[in-house]
Parts: sequence; C-alpha cells; structure tokens
Amino acid sequence: MNIGIFLFDNAEELDFVGPWEVFTSARMLKPELAVFTVAEHERPVRAAKGMRVLPDHTFAASPKIDVLVVPGGDGRRAEVNNTVAIDWIRRTAAGCRWVTSVCTGAFLLHKAGLLDGKRVTTHWMRADEFESLGGTTLVRGERYVRDGNVVTAAGVSAGIDMSLWLLGAIYEPEFARSVQKAIEYDPAPPYAKVG
Repeated sequence: MNIGIFLFDNAEELDFVGPWEVFTSARMLKPELAVFTVAEHERPVRAAKGMRVLPDHTFAASPKIDVLVVPGGDGRRAEVNNTVAIDWIRRTAAGCRWVTSVCTGAFLLHKAGLLDGKRVTTHWMRADEFESLGGTTLVRGERYVRDGNVVTAAGVSAGIDMSLWLLGAIYEPEFARSVQKAIEYDPAPPYAKVG
C-alpha cells in the first residue's frame, strides 16, 4: 500500500510530519507500507515555519498512491489557485482507496471537487471561511470526520489522530493501538483546555 503525502511551499509542518510519523512507524510492523512525499517540483519545499524538505517524487514521477494525504497551512492560499496541483489531486484521488486532508488541506480537496455533499472538518479558525464555500456539511468540534473514503482532520495535530484511525480502518484497531503505543501518543496537555 502506497501512502503519498503532498508537499507544497508554506504547508504546515505538523500537518504532514504527524501523519508521516504515524505511517512510517506502522511500516516497521507492516513492511508492505510505502510512505513517500510528492511535490510539483524536485526542488526543496520550504514549509510554514521554515523546515526545508526534499520531496521523494514529483507529480510526473510519483508511484501509484493508495492513500493521499493533503496538508494545510498558509500555503494552501496559493495552491488553491495552482491548477497543476489541483488537477493532480483530482486525478490522483480518483485511484485512491483513501483521500485525506489535515487542517486547511480541506480547501484543496474542496477546490478539486472531492468534497461535494460530504461531511467534513477543518481548522476551527478557518471554519467560517470554509463553510462559506458551500457544497459540504462542516462538522465543528471533531478531530476528524469520515465520509465514504474521504477523511478530513481538524487543525494541525489532529492529523495524528486521523492517521491512527486510518490504520485501524485499513488493518485493525489493535494494530493502530500498537503504533499509538510505539510513538507514545497519549496526549496530556500541561494546561487545561481553554474556551
């Protein structure tokens, strides 16, 4: 199974690094998993906080993708108008078993026409903006939402939750629990939830 993570300039780091950690940790137990990054160009991608990442593949040279992960971040504002990227997402999604987004990556899936009539979520700070696009039912207050083969995650760290859930759906919940334990993912924020 091939898991392809889309990269673009100013993508939010944890949006793609969280799922990367989950899926590559799962690969230690399920060697048939291939996890790789894909970008439009071969050059390094500079993410939102300055991390530079060299993509594994370009759109043109990417292997078949079974699970597509589309991150968000401020860079999505430019990418939503990048017809090459949007067309690639649309074409790639047509052959995927699962299509996912993290945070404002949902805007890119929406632009590609993949969310019509679906229940979705996105980062709470961009919820009103997303809802104004129409054509979907926005679910607020959930870490991730599944509708058919599309799974959208709320902001940033929610991509980890979504990725673990997806492992449970692909394999079994017990396997996802073993990965969760391996990466010591047991959130216990030091400060009480505010608002």
